[in-house]
Amino acid sequence: MSPADAMPAAMSAAPTDAVPAERWSARPGAFGRLVRAELRLVLGRRRNQVLIVGLGFVPLLLGLVLFFTQHSELGGQGPGFIAQATQNGLFLVVASLFLCLPFLLPLTVAIGSGDAVAGEASTGTLRYLLLLPVDRTRLLVAKAAGALTFAAVAVLMIAIVGLITGGVLFGLREVVLLSGTTVPLVDGMVRVAGVVAYIGLSLTGLVAVGLFFSTLTEVPVAAMAATVVVSVVSAVLDSLGALSAIHPYLLTHHWFDFAELLRLEIDWGTIASGLGVQAAWVVVFGAAAWARFTQADISS
Repeated sequence: MSPADAMPAAMSAAPTDAVPAERWSARPGAFGRLVRAELRLVLGRRRNQVLIVGLGFVPLLLGLVLFFTQHSELGGQGPGFIAQATQNGLFLVVASLFLCLPFLLPLTVAIGSGDAVAGEASTGTLRYLLLLPVDRTRLLVAKAAGALTFAAVAVLMIAIVGLITGGVLFGLREVVLLSGTTVPLVDGMVRVAGVVAYIGLSLTGLVAVGLFFSTLTEVPVAAMAATVVVSVVSAVLDSLGALSAIHPYLLTHHWFDFAELLRLEIDWGTIASGLGVQAAWVVVFGAAAWARFTQADISS
């Protein structure tokens, strides 16, 4: 029997049947150790670290440009909070996230989620990982946790650097909302924190898409590219008026609804709709990723 013929037999003979996997999973802290190992892998990669640091330069550079020019060249290209960044450093957080949301954050999510499974497969470590008595569902959940954490860290990096930069350059004071009403600084910070949380949750659907593509291929770049393409196509379709009937269900349609949190009277229905669409994408593509990963014949 050739080594190629022996490989499937070795896989079937490996301790991946239900009983050993359940026994291993039932060990105290086993799943927690699996998640921690995945987080160390994701956050410890030099490429990911460089990407996170690069995102941190966005609010820093934006703040310096606005500080030295003392006016916003971006005033007509988005909601009023961009022009307000020079008046209140708290708005630099929102302005930076607004600029990163169309491309940089989706690219970051694509790298983190697209590499989750395909990266292991391309290096050959996925096969050996599955030879251990590890339940595939738990392994996929750990991979998803790593991708979601990476996306959250990216959003938080932009927010934290934006808050520090804005506070140093422009100061933090009472917040003038988009509706023109002034609220105390604490209230404003709570609203901006809600914006950060909403943007982070708005990326969960794209994480699920990337994870699904990552289970389809052993080429990480292909999974990353496909994930970015989904985001771009969704944005293009959202700009076509003839397709208005499908706009509410598109992945990117509700991404900028975070502006509702900066109005005096928040339309919670709009916020709930945006999060509901993301939940639907997570369910659909999460289930597709689970179906593919648990049934796939991993040979490399």
